[in-house]
Amino acid sequence: MNFQTYYSLTSLIERGRVAAETKTTVTFDLFDTLLIRRIHDPDLVKLPVARFVSALSKEYDCPVGWKKVEDLRDGIERTHRSKTGESFADHEACYPKYMLELLCEIFGESTGPKLLDRVTEYELFMENSMLVPRVELVNWLKELADAGKRIFIISDMYLPASHLKKLVAHAGILDLVEDVISSSDTFLAKASGEAYPLVAEKYDIAYKDWLHIGDNGFSDGMRAAEVGIESLIIHDPKEDQRKSLIQRYYNYSDGKPFWRGRVLQQLMAPHEGENVDQSPLYIEGYNFIGPMIGLFVQRIAELCIEKKLTKVFFLSREGWTFKRYWEQAMPALYPQGGLPEVEYLYVSRMALAGASCAYNGLTKTKADIAFLPSGNRDFRDVCRIFSLDSSRFEACLDRFGLTEETCLSHIHDGYDPENRMKFVAMLEDVAFQHEVKAQCKDSNLAMLRYFEDVGLFEHEDVAIVDIGWLGSIQRFLFEAIAHRDDKPTCHGYLFGATRGIPFNTSDKNSVEGIMYDRDKFDLAGSTLFYARDIFEEACRAPYPTLNGYKLKDDGYELVFRQTDDTIGKAELVQDSYFAPLQDGIYDSAKRFGAAAAMLNYSLADYRPWINAMLVNKLAFPKTEEIFRIRNQHHLDDFHGQKKPKAEFYKGFVPLWDRPQWQLRLSPLLRIRCFFRHLRERINE
Repeated sequence: MNFQTYYSLTSLIERGRVAAETKTTVTFDLFDTLLIRRIHDPDLVKLPVARFVSALSKEYDCPVGWKKVEDLRDGIERTHRSKTGESFADHEACYPKYMLELLCEIFGESTGPKLLDRVTEYELFMENSMLVPRVELVNWLKELADAGKRIFIISDMYLPASHLKKLVAHAGILDLVEDVISSSDTFLAKASGEAYPLVAEKYDIAYKDWLHIGDNGFSDGMRAAEVGIESLIIHDPKEDQRKSLIQRYYNYSDGKPFWRGRVLQQLMAPHEGENVDQSPLYIEGYNFIGPMIGLFVQRIAELCIEKKLTKVFFLSREGWTFKRYWEQAMPALYPQGGLPEVEYLYVSRMALAGASCAYNGLTKTKADIAFLPSGNRDFRDVCRIFSLDSSRFEACLDRFGLTEETCLSHIHDGYDPENRMKFVAMLEDVAFQHEVKAQCKDSNLAMLRYFEDVGLFEHEDVAIVDIGWLGSIQRFLFEAIAHRDDKPTCHGYLFGATRGIPFNTSDKNSVEGIMYDRDKFDLAGSTLFYARDIFEEACRAPYPTLNGYKLKDDGYELVFRQTDDTIGKAELVQDSYFAPLQDGIYDSAKRFGAAAAMLNYSLADYRPWINAMLVNKLAFPKTEEIFRIRNQHHLDDFHGQKKPKAEFYKGFVPLWDRPQWQLRLSPLLRIRCFFRHLRERINE
């Protein structure tokens, strides 16, 4: 027989170059030859399409479960193949024909045809998301094209050539080939051998001048050889091993929840030309933080649909990354639409703190939040945080026996509990609160004008999405709009809710931690406490923090922090260092969306894997991992510049703040830190 099998692309191409010298035409099989699949079973691509059709059926008031859709599709396809087999040697089916029949059966004769293009578009989208061009073969194909060879792609496939061309175009090789041929157009396939005479006659190709490349020893090898075509067959053991691995992970995931996350990562993994050398930071962003953000926004989407929320506002600088991830990942998961509008909201604790005092003043809870950072000591720090002019409170301070410099924090020298009690009493003073409200009025008005512009008050129920941790931004935001009759119900969703300060939940304002919530006992998830700053820095937007809102004639102005001082320059250094990490996060978004759509698992399904990842990465990381991804600079806009008492620094040093020699040489350090962490969480 005139065909040979090769067990590596290198050896196949080496022989192919020699054989092609005497040939005018070279044809390639498409699937598992020019293109490989991320998934082990090509039929799995049909599952997200079935779920899409099922979702559409609910929209058109003819609900059908996705498994029923799958069964109907398989049955109709089998019928078509059987009918084809009555007239042709190959039992082939044509996707547009049997899919149209399926849609008409579910939606009716009038609606079904209108949905065919939409369903087809999503099926091709999912196919493309699971296909990867084989670089070595593509490079050789380019060589052949440059040498003037006639190149064709021949595939035994239910997708017609018009559909396959879209896949080939997505792979970037359509302009290199003369035509794409599919068995579904003629029902003459390579498997029976009848495709080869068809192609030879249609394109005027002599068999002796024809070289064919494929992966199937029967249809690409023996059948081609029978008509006198020289054929080279690739049987790549490495590719077999990769498919076997993903198949094993996929099968394990059905009964062992941990493997659901592992198969997600495997489906997201880059292959062939995608698999280029990247920095360790990029890999951390792609493999760890990116999927975590993906699962976070996926769960938010589920909650929005469940609660019929009409808009999502992504808050603060971290929300910039969350929104961008949402926009790239969600189209694959929700092709039927139905998701709320999304908007990025320019807010920060500093910008909202003062605006939140315009109507209910400076409360004790807000003051407690102000003194959480160790660098805040006195009334000046309170005024800095809430954008107040401390000099205008001189009379109030004097009446309560206080000054601007009176120590009000117990971790600083000079602290007297009686002074803190005096300060709390001053917060109840009408004159004091009147001055606070007067100073905050303009910033509140400017903020409201901005919120009106972005449509916050046009919705009854909105999602408020932030990274965490106390929910301070949402607390301040709601207090700043609480006086308005048209305020929406704010459903707050945090990446992690540590709840160090009680959150005043109401029917109109609630907050929930998605990846971790202290109110839901989750020891593994609580390891977020180890390195919260990393998630903030990894997700930070590429602009300075917002300092406040300023009235401007009949409008407003967003006032951003300057970057030319020491802190601003340090932040720019941090941004530059974490740039590869953010690139990895962003690059993972589309792959996450496609992989998650393929698997159809929810956040709860991934929880064992999430917990394992968090504990491994945060509580028991390698020393190199800590020094690689821990932030070099972190801006806390609430943090003042005062130095606490010396003994404040003599307490327990968190694992991620330890020096390198301890991380490398101290025995059982990670275990000791972990047990201390567990004890603190249990005693909360």
